[in-house]
Amino acid sequence: MRQSEKMKSGRLGLYVALLVGALVVMALLRNCGGGEIPLQPGADNVSKSGGDTLDVAIEYSPISYYTYADTLGGLDYDLLRMVSKRMGQPMKFHSVVTLSKALEELDRGTYDLLAGQFPSTTEAQEKYLFTDDVFLDKQVLVQRKDAKGGTAVKSQLDLAGKTVWIVKDSPMRERVEALSREIGDTIHIQTENSYGPEQLFLKVVTGEIDFAVINSHIAHQLAKKYADKVDVSRDISFSQLQSWVLKKGNTDLCKKINEQIKAIKADSLAYSTLLHRYF
Repeated sequence: MRQSEKMKSGRLGLYVALLVGALVVMALLRNCGGGEIPLQPGADNVSKSGGDTLDVAIEYSPISYYTYADTLGGLDYDLLRMVSKRMGQPMKFHSVVTLSKALEELDRGTYDLLAGQFPSTTEAQEKYLFTDDVFLDKQVLVQRKDAKGGTAVKSQLDLAGKTVWIVKDSPMRERVEALSREIGDTIHIQTENSYGPEQLFLKVVTGEIDFAVINSHIAHQLAKKYADKVDVSRDISFSQLQSWVLKKGNTDLCKKINEQIKAIKADSLAYSTLLHRYF
């Protein structure tokens, strides 16, 4: 009974945190006064902007896009604004937390671009078009620490027979399945269908789930608040290219964006300053 109450309490705390975060985003965006008006996650009124405006789905996370006080920030957000300015083409940002829904809208043509924690793996490249890489990242295991600071999984071999959670439609599945073959034992996979990596992290914190696999940069940013509770030191993959995602066949737009990515990277000071700000 205590375990059940603990899980309910954890879920309640998580959903309250999500609700507060959503309300903060709505309040801040009303006061921004600019043309960037992200839609709420799961909104039914997603529609194409039209004209020369590019509709960009951007993941609400500590790395891609976030709000703090009266400031909008995030590596993908800042970099995309630089690209937009250089291209002379406006972008409308739509904040999303559900990767699968964002991909559905990308397939429908509602979004022109998806920016978030979506590594450019071989399997993903068969379904989508990717820009040049914007930074490197890798996947790590999120797990709770015990009272003495120890962890249940001390090496990848310890994942044998255990269940890990990933975001639905995430390329993380490809990596976990490969790891399962490498260790010669089954790693069970469960998917989070409604939320993103930040919420998976919080579910581990609250004890609702035991293990999650998310990108390293997000994991380490979130772990700063829970250093005594959560461990994110176990790598699940090598470093991988992180790129933005377009619908297959949208090669002209991809080429234009790649030209700007190359130009921004060529300005080593500006690019390194941006990376240093977030990493």
